[in-house]
Amino acid sequence: MTGARESVIVTGGAGFIGANLVGEILRRDPGAHLLVIDDLRSGSFSNVVDACRRIARSPYTGELIAQDAGALDWDELLDAAEPRAVFHLAAITDTTVSDERTMIETNAEGFAPILHACAQAGVPLVYASSAAVYGAPAQARDRAPFPEDAAGEPANVYGFSKWLMENQHRALTEACARTGAPTPHVVGLRYFNVFGPGEGCKGKMASMARQLAGQILAGGRPRLFADGEQARDQTPVMDAVRCTLAAAEPGARPGVYNCGSGKATTFNALAGAVRAGLGTTDADAPTEYFEMPAAVRRFYQDFTLADLTSTADGLGVRPQRDPLEAIAEYASSLKSLWERTGSLDSPP
Repeated sequence: MTGARESVIVTGGAGFIGANLVGEILRRDPGAHLLVIDDLRSGSFSNVVDACRRIARSPYTGELIAQDAGALDWDELLDAAEPRAVFHLAAITDTTVSDERTMIETNAEGFAPILHACAQAGVPLVYASSAAVYGAPAQARDRAPFPEDAAGEPANVYGFSKWLMENQHRALTEACARTGAPTPHVVGLRYFNVFGPGEGCKGKMASMARQLAGQILAGGRPRLFADGEQARDQTPVMDAVRCTLAAAEPGARPGVYNCGSGKATTFNALAGAVRAGLGTTDADAPTEYFEMPAAVRRFYQDFTLADLTSTADGLGVRPQRDPLEAIAEYASSLKSLWERTGSLDSPP
């Protein structure tokens, strides 16, 4: 992602991963012309400002179109912008949303025009899928890594909307194979539990690390579902960003890949890392356990772990950060923010 001044489009660029991606693109290539497309339903301009200052040490120098990405004329947009890559991260990401029609219309149906326009124009497209497409595969019961072919039975409509996006991608690839057309450069990334700076915009969907840090900083105890041995693949946001950028490189192999840390971190261990980062102890902030509500139990993933074999082979990228070290570092930064502002919701 270096070279002469060229356009890069990031949908959902005012959200959590999107803003960090924008900041990293600007850091790597200060001359890049960035075009963020975000309806600002959950994102904010402040995320872009913060990420560019924090990562690129520079103001944002691009444009922002405040519209739903799926409603735009993508043939016209690509013709005008001539981007070297499109990163499609815009979506409803609240996994508790139960309005199936809205979720599917926004996430899956809105993806189709972007997919086909990029394929037609020969523009590399990287889009956000999710570990939610796995539901609870056999590997979860065995606490084993999730290979890409274990997906397909999501437990909530969010995961299903992402699965529908992947189905569109697969259908396009198969159609190209039948007709002898070149396989378009399209890569889907199944993000696991991404955490790190800039996720304040996620509200109740913010990472467990942020939520526990907030509970402790406010004078409370970290609260976990009993017995705290549920484990998730906790993924530092900049590792997710590096994987996302690698997926757009010329050597990347089109397909769908896991984007995670390759390590399963129990919530008990996560709470310990948060306490370490905050400079507190188990005795000062002991964990409070409570039973999981039945409404959550229906779709809850007790265990997730990305198998990164295909990711390393197809995209040539591997995680760089240890999740527990990154969690402690993140908690420390949240403590500094709290001490300066008295809130985790204040601008950094």
